Amino acid sequence: MTSQLAIETHGLLKTYNPGKADEVQAVKGIDLRIRPHSIYALLGPNGAGKTTALSMLTTLIRPSGGSAMVAGYDVAREPDQIRQRIGVTFQEMVLDDELTG
Repeated sequence: MTSQLAIETHGLLKTYNPGKADEVQAVKGIDLRIRPHSIYALLGPNGAGKTTALSMLTTLIRPSGGSAMVAGYDVAREPDQIRQRIGVTFQEMVLDDELTG
Protein backbone atom coordinates (compact mmCIF):
# COMPACT_ATOMS: atom_id res chain seq x y z
CA MET A 1 0.00 0.00 0.00
CA THR A 2 1.37 3.40 -0.96
CA SER A 3 -1.27 5.85 0.31
CA GLN A 4 -2.54 6.75 3.76
CA LEU A 5 -5.88 7.71 2.23
CA ALA A 6 -8.91 5.44 1.84
CA ILE A 7 -9.71 6.95 -1.57
CA GLU A 8 -7.63 9.29 -3.68
CA THR A 9 -8.42 10.43 -7.21
CA HIS A 10 -6.76 12.89 -9.56
CA GLY A 11 -8.62 14.02 -12.66
CA LEU A 12 -10.79 10.88 -12.71
CA LEU A 13 -12.57 10.79 -16.06
CA LYS A 14 -15.09 8.57 -17.82
CA THR A 15 -15.99 9.18 -21.46
CA TYR A 16 -18.34 6.97 -23.43
CA ASN A 17 -17.92 6.76 -27.23
CA PRO A 18 -14.81 8.98 -27.30
CA GLY A 19 -14.27 10.87 -30.54
CA LYS A 20 -17.70 10.02 -31.91
CA ALA A 21 -20.72 12.23 -32.50
CA ASP A 22 -22.52 10.70 -29.50
CA GLU A 23 -19.56 11.15 -27.10
CA VAL A 24 -20.61 11.65 -23.47
CA GLN A 25 -18.35 12.77 -20.64
CA ALA A 26 -20.03 11.10 -17.67
CA VAL A 27 -17.31 12.11 -15.19
CA LYS A 28 -15.23 15.18 -15.93
CA GLY A 29 -12.16 15.10 -13.73
CA ILE A 30 -12.86 14.33 -10.08
CA ASP A 31 -10.21 15.04 -7.44
CA LEU A 32 -10.82 13.40 -4.04
CA ARG A 33 -8.81 12.82 -0.88
CA ILE A 34 -10.84 10.77 1.59
CA ARG A 35 -9.31 9.67 4.88
CA PRO A 36 -9.89 6.22 6.37
CA HIS A 37 -12.77 5.82 8.84
CA SER A 38 -14.65 8.83 7.50
CA ILE A 39 -18.10 9.24 6.04
CA TYR A 40 -18.31 10.93 2.66
CA ALA A 41 -21.30 11.73 0.48
CA LEU A 42 -21.52 12.44 -3.24
CA LEU A 43 -24.37 14.82 -3.94
CA GLY A 44 -25.57 16.09 -7.28
CA PRO A 45 -28.44 16.13 -9.72
CA ASN A 46 -29.41 13.19 -11.90
CA GLY A 47 -26.81 12.68 -14.61
CA ALA A 48 -24.00 14.33 -12.63
CA GLY A 49 -21.82 11.18 -12.70
CA LYS A 50 -22.21 9.95 -9.12
CA THR A 51 -23.00 6.34 -10.02
CA THR A 52 -20.34 6.31 -12.73
CA ALA A 53 -17.75 7.60 -10.25
CA LEU A 54 -18.68 4.92 -7.71
CA SER A 55 -18.64 2.27 -10.44
CA MET A 56 -15.07 3.25 -11.28
CA LEU A 57 -14.00 3.29 -7.62
CA THR A 58 -15.50 -0.16 -7.07
CA THR A 59 -13.79 -1.45 -10.26
CA LEU A 60 -17.06 -2.21 -12.08
CA ILE A 61 -16.01 0.01 -15.00
CA ARG A 62 -12.58 1.27 -16.09
CA PRO A 63 -11.75 4.97 -16.01
CA SER A 64 -11.05 6.71 -19.32
CA GLY A 65 -8.46 8.95 -17.73
CA GLY A 66 -6.98 10.27 -14.55
CA SER A 67 -6.09 8.04 -11.64
CA ALA A 68 -7.82 6.51 -8.64
CA MET A 69 -6.54 4.63 -5.63
CA VAL A 70 -8.75 2.74 -3.18
CA ALA A 71 -7.18 1.35 0.00
CA GLY A 72 -3.80 2.16 -1.55
CA TYR A 73 -4.41 0.16 -4.74
CA ASP A 74 -4.83 1.47 -8.28
CA VAL A 75 -8.32 0.85 -9.70
CA ALA A 76 -6.98 0.24 -13.21
CA ARG A 77 -3.97 -1.94 -12.37
CA GLU A 78 -5.01 -3.71 -9.15
CA PRO A 79 -8.80 -4.24 -9.23
CA ASP A 80 -8.61 -7.66 -7.55
CA GLN A 81 -6.80 -6.17 -4.55
CA ILE A 82 -9.55 -3.56 -4.19
CA ARG A 83 -12.37 -6.09 -4.53
CA GLN A 84 -10.85 -8.12 -1.70
CA ARG A 85 -10.99 -5.10 0.60
CA ILE A 86 -14.34 -3.43 -0.07
CA GLY A 87 -18.04 -4.21 0.07
CA VAL A 88 -20.66 -2.25 -1.82
CA THR A 89 -24.39 -2.40 -2.34
CA PHE A 90 -26.29 -0.15 -4.70
CA GLN A 91 -29.83 1.15 -4.35
CA GLU A 92 -31.22 -1.22 -6.97
CA MET A 93 -31.19 -5.00 -6.53
CA VAL A 94 -28.50 -6.19 -8.93
CA LEU A 95 -27.83 -9.71 -7.66
CA ASP A 96 -29.16 -12.96 -9.05
CA ASP A 97 -32.25 -14.14 -7.14
CA GLU A 98 -30.67 -17.60 -6.86
CA LEU A 99 -27.63 -16.38 -4.88
CA THR A 100 -27.56 -16.92 -1.13
CA GLY A 101 -25.60 -15.22 1.61
